[in-house]
Amino acid sequence: MPIETYEFNDVIHRCFRCGYCKFPTNWTDVNNCPPYARFRMEPYSCGGRLWLTRAWLNETLDWSEHLAEILYSCTTCRNCEVKCPLSFNVDIVNMVVAARSEMIERGKVPQAVRRFLENIDLHGNPYGNARSRRDSWMEGMDTDRYEGQEYLYYVGCTGSYDTRAQRSARALGTLLGRAGVSFGVLGNEENCDGNEVHKLGEAGLFEMLAQDNIERFKALGAKKIVTLSPHAYNAMKNLYPRYGGDFQVFHYTRLLLELIKEGRLDVSGGFDAQVTYHDPCFLGRWNDEYETPRRLLAAVPSLRLAEMEKNRDAALCCGGGAGNFEIDLLGGSDSSPARLRVRHAAETGATVLAVACPKCLVMLEDALKAEELEGKLAVKDIAEILAEASGMK
Repeated sequence: MPIETYEFNDVIHRCFRCGYCKFPTNWTDVNNCPPYARFRMEPYSCGGRLWLTRAWLNETLDWSEHLAEILYSCTTCRNCEVKCPLSFNVDIVNMVVAARSEMIERGKVPQAVRRFLENIDLHGNPYGNARSRRDSWMEGMDTDRYEGQEYLYYVGCTGSYDTRAQRSARALGTLLGRAGVSFGVLGNEENCDGNEVHKLGEAGLFEMLAQDNIERFKALGAKKIVTLSPHAYNAMKNLYPRYGGDFQVFHYTRLLLELIKEGRLDVSGGFDAQVTYHDPCFLGRWNDEYETPRRLLAAVPSLRLAEMEKNRDAALCCGGGAGNFEIDLLGGSDSSPARLRVRHAAETGATVLAVACPKCLVMLEDALKAEELEGKLAVKDIAEILAEASGMK
């Protein structure tokens, strides 16, 4: 594809690598772009990535596996969009996704990305696990299949298959049941939400997943969907309407806060710990939801919230977005975003790092082990914290 036919040809050249995209909104350092924080090389910054994209599309730079890995190392966290002072900032991530789409069209993607997409296409999840095991998170729970209840609880791939994230999926299901919420799940009939597929540039596969899910939800009569993951929340709230998927979509933190306000969920048992909260990119920068998780934590007696220096729209991404929780192009170093983030958390003096995303949960718990912080800091989903506060073991 020559540069003239690239969707963003008229603006991509306007990036002059000023470097604003590397900063958080509190200007503390130049390490808030996850790939740049990991590699500290200009090609991995937002500006460097756009220049490489333009050079490749202009055919002044040949494709290589390394070039592709640089483009796919972007986690689509949107820190660059928040910080860029130019008017085209709203399309920075779209430029990267469009370049990835072109790589996919040409059959030129890193092996790890190809495997990730093939697993979703064949198995409905990025891990390559059997569809028949998608309901394994429900073992030991009295959870009903969805048959017209008020809410469809969409668990997602990570909550369904990852053994650590399964615990947060169970905690949320138990909380909803205890609060008397009318909800059901899809079990083995659930399919991937497609958010990472979209951000990796596989438009055709995303459309297939979106249409499959929309048709399934409509056939069941689902109107309200509550998600465990901000990634699924983003896809269903912001992308599915393009394909006729007009549902009321809630991230679970919003629903739990309402249940507490209504007196339906009792967390008076408290949680006696100093806690710091990590803002997930797809809840925060993608959907401007920063306060609801904090209000939830504030509603728990004895819980003391200590903010990291980088918080809200200045938060450092855990490094797991756009499939990197599985593809892992940013790991293998003490400067990986996840390891940097758990060090930020430890610096607050907190003993618990709270998250509201199963991908963040998995990324940060692995980083905690790598940093040898076990016994000093624990990573818990907010649903798990509320479950303990409500008396669940």
